[in-house]
Amino acid sequence: MSTIGVWQWAEKEPERLALVSAEGKEYTFKELAERTNQVARGLQSLGLKRGDGVAMVMPNDTAWVELFLATYQLGLYVTAINYHLAGPEIAYIVQNSEANVFVAHERFGQAAIEAAKELNYNPQRMFSVGATEGFRSYSELFEGQSAALPEDRSPGQLMLYTSGTTGRPKGVRRPLFGGTPESAGQMYLLMSQMFRIKPGDGIHLTTGPLYHAAPGGISMAALQTGQTLVLMDKWTPDGMLEVIERYRVTSMHMVPIMFQRLLHLPDDVKQRYDLSSLETVIHGAAPCPRETKQKIIEWFGPVIYEYYGATEGGGTIIDSKEWLEHPGSVGKPWPGSTIKILDDDGNELATKEQGSVFMSSMIGEFEYFKDKDKTEGSRKGKLFTVGDIGYFDEDNYLYLCDRKADLVISGGVNIYPAEVEAALSQHPSVGDVAVFGIPDEEWGESLKAVVELKSGIEGDDALCEELLEFAGKKIARFKLPKNIDFTDALPRLPTGKLYKRLLRDPYWENSERRI
Repeated sequence: MSTIGVWQWAEKEPERLALVSAEGKEYTFKELAERTNQVARGLQSLGLKRGDGVAMVMPNDTAWVELFLATYQLGLYVTAINYHLAGPEIAYIVQNSEANVFVAHERFGQAAIEAAKELNYNPQRMFSVGATEGFRSYSELFEGQSAALPEDRSPGQLMLYTSGTTGRPKGVRRPLFGGTPESAGQMYLLMSQMFRIKPGDGIHLTTGPLYHAAPGGISMAALQTGQTLVLMDKWTPDGMLEVIERYRVTSMHMVPIMFQRLLHLPDDVKQRYDLSSLETVIHGAAPCPRETKQKIIEWFGPVIYEYYGATEGGGTIIDSKEWLEHPGSVGKPWPGSTIKILDDDGNELATKEQGSVFMSSMIGEFEYFKDKDKTEGSRKGKLFTVGDIGYFDEDNYLYLCDRKADLVISGGVNIYPAEVEAALSQHPSVGDVAVFGIPDEEWGESLKAVVELKSGIEGDDALCEELLEFAGKKIARFKLPKNIDFTDALPRLPTGKLYKRLLRDPYWENSERRI
């Protein structure tokens, strides 16, 4: 049987490097396993038992990894909260998830204090990495605890919350597995194999926030199957290239906006670093313009793997060779996953017919915690949807059009903003772009674009006309925005997701047609 879990690797290769913090501090598998055991025993000393929960608001910190591994071997649910949220939003998730312990980092201390006060949370069960008023020191969880494996070990689960870009976030909760953490960890082995991440020697770089399902899940899969995990706290394009060269990184997860910002680097910076160690670069979470991906494959080589999925599960996968043969596709279903295109009545559609993407997941059933209506409303039989629209080609490769909520119907014609964004994003002056529908008395809806320009470029009417002319050579002119606004920065998270509703909602405040 394959070696699975930090604890098995600690027995097999105790002195091998397991973790490098964002500050550069190094931990062996033995050191990481022992600290994890101490944190686990600290949680048990508080009375936590199988099925209980821990919520944390943490950056990409060593403590995040320790807490995940500690809860994973105690049969606990751990909820990693988006650290961009405000105090009341954090309070909602801590309360909704029924977390028995609340851990925060001092960097987000003020929001954590506000959340704890709103909930009147038990101060004996509040811990902080660094100093946060009213919180016990995180070190109190592990100091004085035995470093031996805790008793009553069983596999836990990540309980993540949807991003809330179209409403209040919902907890995605799955039943706990039986057996041991190591036996349940075979799922991590399958995930690693799917993306060609080899067990054992190798270096996985965490570029995105661990609180997000994909960076967190893939990072933990790499670590549990024996890879060394290198954490980045704040991503920059040239900073990432430097880390790849320094540690000889073999695998990592990225999002398309990272690709675009890498491509914006001057040629001399791109050529400065040795990226030959890369074997697997995984990307997803947002649509990737075809030209952007083509350029990244040309630069990095055929090491790019794209997936389609969601916090709820999924999905599909496609490697570089397949993508070059089917450009724009997000691939074929994962092993154990079913994908179907259905109409509004639940009928399966034929090849090339667009409809709602429904899927099952190899990682098991889930529910939206405490929201039966949303759980049932997202399903057709055993399949679920997250609101995406797509179609299959003749070779059974899936293509995505856009999210159903973002679809614009102008004069009775369907327009997918993602297609327009892809066209505009290729202009050399564009750093980032968002396109959405706004009210139009004549057409019902018309398109609006908001563009974040590259540093040093000023937006004016002449540039607006230039961008529309540029995009008009790539897509039909009826798909072009009526006008373009320029902004210093779009409201995009490190996960790659864009809070488009923050841009769109003000236009619809007095309209009954769209929420």
